[in-house]
Amino acid sequence: MLRRIKIGFWTACCIFFQSQGQAQDSRVQADTVAGADSVEVTGQAFGSLHRNLSSAVVQRHPLNVLAGMSTMSLLPAVNTLPGVRMEERSPGSYRLNIRGSALRSPFGVRNIKMYWNGLPFTDAGGNTYFNQLATNSLQGMEILRGPASSMYGAGTGGLVLMQTLGPTWQPGAAVELSMGSYGMWSAQADVSFGGANNRNRITYAHNASDGYRRQSALRRDNMSWTSQLKISDRQQLTASFLYTNMYYQTPGGLTQAEYLADPRAARPAAGGFPSAEQAQAAIWQQNLLAGLNHQYKLHARWTNTTALYGAFALVENAAIRNYESRSEPHLGGRTVFAYEQHGQQHSVKWQTGVEYQAGFFNTQVSGNRNGSRDTLRTNDDLRFQTGFLFSQLDLSFNGKVFVSGGVSVNRNDVRITRLFPSPVQEQARQYRSEWAPRLQLTYRWPGNAETQFTFSRGFSPPTVSELLPSTGRISTDLEAEKGDNMELAQRFEFFQRRLQLNITAFYLRLRNTLVQQRDAAGADFFVNAGATAQKGLESSASWWIIRDPLHSVQTLQVNLAYTYSHFTFTDYRKLGVDYAGKQIPGVPRHAVSLLGQLSLRAGFYAHLSWYYNSAIMLNDANSFSAEAFHLAGGRVGYKQERVGRKWWWQMYAGVDNLLNERYSLGNDINAAANRFYNAAPARNWLAGVAMGWR
Repeated sequence: MLRRIKIGFWTACCIFFQSQGQAQDSRVQADTVAGADSVEVTGQAFGSLHRNLSSAVVQRHPLNVLAGMSTMSLLPAVNTLPGVRMEERSPGSYRLNIRGSALRSPFGVRNIKMYWNGLPFTDAGGNTYFNQLATNSLQGMEILRGPASSMYGAGTGGLVLMQTLGPTWQPGAAVELSMGSYGMWSAQADVSFGGANNRNRITYAHNASDGYRRQSALRRDNMSWTSQLKISDRQQLTASFLYTNMYYQTPGGLTQAEYLADPRAARPAAGGFPSAEQAQAAIWQQNLLAGLNHQYKLHARWTNTTALYGAFALVENAAIRNYESRSEPHLGGRTVFAYEQHGQQHSVKWQTGVEYQAGFFNTQVSGNRNGSRDTLRTNDDLRFQTGFLFSQLDLSFNGKVFVSGGVSVNRNDVRITRLFPSPVQEQARQYRSEWAPRLQLTYRWPGNAETQFTFSRGFSPPTVSELLPSTGRISTDLEAEKGDNMELAQRFEFFQRRLQLNITAFYLRLRNTLVQQRDAAGADFFVNAGATAQKGLESSASWWIIRDPLHSVQTLQVNLAYTYSHFTFTDYRKLGVDYAGKQIPGVPRHAVSLLGQLSLRAGFYAHLSWYYNSAIMLNDANSFSAEAFHLAGGRVGYKQERVGRKWWWQMYAGVDNLLNERYSLGNDINAAANRFYNAAPARNWLAGVAMGWR
């Protein structure tokens, strides 16, 4: 399904200075929270003619609810959404799963296309370094679940559109400091300057932690700058810059016996391989991205949006079995022409464009001598080219019937040259002429209810990390995943939109599904698993019990999300064993998120959260599973606004994993020697203070 969830990720003090100044406004708008606007995301999205079901299924959390979750990671906020799951094997090592797409992600993000300020954030090789983002480097995130290939190219998992500038921009500055358990501390700063015709925002974040487990420390520095210039009434230019320098240790997976005996342990030495501590297993990562986005109104009904970018990633990975060095420069662009015409009874919008990316990577694998590079084993150059043409037509009839249809044609080329050991070897593969259609029909009923049916087809070729995994085996024989998705969605609104209910049923059938495997040394590789059937139900409810900035209790809100995932193999044989009917590992059958938020006019606020995750299968045979768990947490704080009319400050304290559950978040699927488990932190505390000027 292509379902858009606009969520405000106001997770740092910089966001407070932009939002809190509006919090005492006596006007309470239908789509605002105590006067704080929800975040809108600019992009050529689906069904843009109307506030259809894709855009109307919006979870508009209060800004301070999301800000009250974490200054270290986006994970707590992302996991409040149905059908979306983010995991953290250790601080800094993230996985993002939209409808089971973590099936092929040892770490990082695969099978999901991402854009930042209109610039391609997923590289030409198909990987996304989601960990290079700090919580204050985003002010908006829009997630579409299911294939988005008809407008955004490769990916059957979904689409993420991210933005740095929000609609409530105003000049000001803010800083926030927080500290917590296991040596966690965070410092963030934000400066916004300029005027109506030139908006600028600079952010900086430093995050550090000793980690819950041994060999799991983190250090990350992140800086972003976004400048938006209104050249004229017809032109706007946005320049974006993002730089991240980070180091995080990787403790490795544990067996069940090791996990139960000491969940804080790092992987011990075994089978002739050193322990994670002896190998000094860690990742050094630097990412740089810079680009321009130009919007030009060609005519009263014609517009063009063109984005150009260049990026570079430098990664050093000291693993238990080897030492990997990767250099990954890439560049690309996207241009979209749009025609739009509105009438009294009918409206039409047509978008067509092209996107192209190229990557020039080099990967060297050496021995690991106590965390340092040893003898060279392989040296490979990788060249990627990916591009697609797309077109989409949106029609509206009488404000009740909406039709959206689009298609793209895609081509992906890869060439791998093994420079060492000699002789030089070259392997190439082309994934061409992949057609990805999409059709969406929406009917708006009287009384603010909508029904929507969607059919979409997506594809996803293997990424650089799957074509050349840590085993060093070149796997250009892998086929691209292909999937057909059908879904039916319904939205209801009651009590003047104070209560919103959304429910979606979907069925995604994947062919040539890519599945992660591990060899005896723990190195990952991938195989095509025949076919999988992914059926599920995603639902959410948002209830504004109180929403009145003049009342002593300004806001009282409850948000509930439930996801049911029935994902199984339908055609998969491995080593003579038939796994048809087995549950796909890595995806819980049930997931529930509950959020409660209370804010008082006197300045005090409280946020409570509860999350349930059912048991997760850990291997294809379903012979091992991770137990279900319940997570409870909360935060209380006090904020003082408009001190001297320009200054504000706040302080807070909170707890995570209040029930002190033992659970594994970010399991290693199909791990060798059954090393599946990566223990998450036990009960932990944090406290912080923030202040700013507007």
